Amino acid sequence: MPVIRPASERFHTQIDWLDSWHSFSFGNQFDPKWVGFGPLLVINDDTISPRRGFGMHPHRDMEIITIMVEGELQHSDSMGNTEQLRPGEVQRMSAGRGLVHSEQNASDTSCRLLQIWIVPETKGTPPSYEQKLFDYSGGWTCILDPNKNHDTMAINQNVRLWRNKLVSQQKIDWPTRIDGEKKIWMQMIDGTLQIPWLLNKGDGIGFSYPEDLPQAEAGEQGADVLLFEIN
Repeated sequence: MPVIRPASERFHTQIDWLDSWHSFSFGNQFDPKWVGFGPLLVINDDTISPRRGFGMHPHRDMEIITIMVEGELQHSDSMGNTEQLRPGEVQRMSAGRGLVHSEQNASDTSCRLLQIWIVPETKGTPPSYEQKLFDYSGGWTCILDPNKNHDTMAINQNVRLWRNKLVSQQKIDWPTRIDGEKKIWMQMIDGTLQIPWLLNKGDGIGFSYPEDLPQAEAGEQGADVLLFEIN
């Protein structure tokens, strides 16, 4: 049976400049039933107010991925990177043996992003940074691959991440033939998707990948979905 995480049941943090929904336990909000999904530890759906953001703070031994949905984000880190992150772009940081970074909304409008944390396979590696613009018009687009295949970004874990942006009532097959020993987590960014379970904006679902799955179909408003393939 699948593990379903309805959007309305996620943890919620709201302060004057941040509205954040946590699919898994995060910070002081903890539930032993929701401590990640394998090495997938955090999926936070963040909306940041104009001219505000996360100041310099440290990380260690974590793969940190930012999926930009709306607006712009200004990134700075202790490796000397200063970058602007815009919709369609993805940021990947391997914190390794340690880094410090900030993520600020320097614009006059709110921005929205998904921040994802994945526990690395190997600890104590040199920290690294990567940023890439992806085209999601061709169906399933592979963003992360441990072997850095298919024009993807690298990741220090046996996890692949795909994204698909579907138009109204578009039908899709699955991105790869995945054997039954692998697990899948799907996270809805926007819209609705029938897989055959109905997923709405913010919903998540985890399951083992069977040999055959029926086609998925987007709802009338289309669908924007992430798919994690986890060994």
